[in-house]
Amino acid sequence: MTAQPLTPEGFVASLQHGLLAQADTANAAAMAAYMRDQFAFLGVKSAERRAVTTPLIRAARSSFTATDYLHAARQLWALPEREYQIAAVDLLADRPARLGSEALPVLDELIGSKAWWDSVDGLAANVVGPLVQILPGLLPVMDDWAAGERLWHKRTAILHQLGYKTATDTARLFGYCRDNAGHPDFFIRKAIGWALRQYARTDADAVGGFLAREGERLSPLSLREAAKHL
Repeated sequence: MTAQPLTPEGFVASLQHGLLAQADTANAAAMAAYMRDQFAFLGVKSAERRAVTTPLIRAARSSFTATDYLHAARQLWALPEREYQIAAVDLLADRPARLGSEALPVLDELIGSKAWWDSVDGLAANVVGPLVQILPGLLPVMDDWAAGERLWHKRTAILHQLGYKTATDTARLFGYCRDNAGHPDFFIRKAIGWALRQYARTDADAVGGFLAREGERLSPLSLREAAKHL
C-alpha cells in the first residue's frame, strides 16, 4: 500500500508520541529553572529532541504545503511544554522559502506568544531572515518592527540578517542599531551587539567604522559584544 501523506495533525501526534517517550522529570526541572520557570518542559535534551523531530521534518518536505507548515507550527505552539515550540521553530526553519508572505502574520503571532530568546532568536535568524531575503517586499515590516514598541519583534528585526553575510543591508543593520542604541532592555542591547559582532565576521572594517562613529551612543553591553572580533 502507498503511504498516506503526512498531515499537520499526524506530524504533531507523532512528535508528541516520540518526545513523551523521552521525557525526564529531573531534566525538566533543571531546564525550567534555567528558563526562569517561565515554561513547562518535558525534559528532553536537544540531541534527543532532534532525533525525534528530524525524521518527521524530513517527511514533511514531501507533503506539506505552506499552510500545513504554519498549521502544524501553531498546533505545536499551543502545547504547554517548551520542547514543542522549539520543534515548531525547527520545522519552519527547514523550508522557509515555502512559506510565502502569508506566513508573516503567523510569525508575528508566534514571536509575540510564549516569547523568550530561545524561540525568538530561532525564528529571527532561521525563518524570518530567510523569508525576508527571498521576499524583499517584507522589508517595510522589519522597519516597522525595529521602530515599534514590541520588544521581541524589535529584537527579531535587529537579528533577522544574522545569516546574510555579504548580502547584509548595512544601512538597515546600522540604522536599526543606531536608532535603538539607547534602548534600556537587556535583550535589545544584547541583540545590537550580537548583530554587529556577527557582521564583523564578514566586514570588520565596516563594523569598526560604525563603532567609531556611534560607539558613544551604544550601551557598554552592546559595545562589548560588537567589538569581540575586532
